[in-house]
Amino acid sequence: MLLMDDAFTLLRQAVDLVPEGAVTENGVTVGDVREDIGRQEWEMVLGLLIEFGDAHPISPAFWELLAEAARQMMLDRGRRWCEWRGWEAQHGTIRVTLSLAAADESGRRSAFAGDGRLRPMWDIGNRTTDGERELSIARLWVEFAEELGPGETADVRLAPLRPEQWRHLKSGDVITMYEARPVAGTATVIEVLPPQQYG
Repeated sequence: MLLMDDAFTLLRQAVDLVPEGAVTENGVTVGDVREDIGRQEWEMVLGLLIEFGDAHPISPAFWELLAEAARQMMLDRGRRWCEWRGWEAQHGTIRVTLSLAAADESGRRSAFAGDGRLRPMWDIGNRTTDGERELSIARLWVEFAEELGPGETADVRLAPLRPEQWRHLKSGDVITMYEARPVAGTATVIEVLPPQQYG
């Protein structure tokens, strides 16, 4: 039977994958994180490692270690975020500013959780071979908020089911979100990044 390393061992392993000399936006160094490990500040260590990953290209293996550590620490949202970032490291990043239609204009009456579980359909300009509009599916993660409701606007990240269908998008493009027949929201692309390269 294969034994899984405990969360604390996984976090120690993840520190070794951070690029030498890397610093977070707040000036935290790898040495600072190792000191926090020595003090057994495990949730702080996880949060700082996520900050390193958000500031520097780090391999999907790094995110896998963090996701498993977060799972063991019962930090569900943290686990979902690390899994999300690992997916982005492999497939690229699409960020948009999404404005949801008001409740009286769409089928949605309440807010949805912004942690990557909602999988709406999107009109991103693709057409079928006979010229019909082809909708594409992408999960979404709301940045800096736990949920998003009718009539609200937020920056969100998209994880397409078939990333190759989205490669044509560029900043400024407008795409449309659907959950049912009426339009659920419109989004303007603000950033498209290719999969990360690791040195």
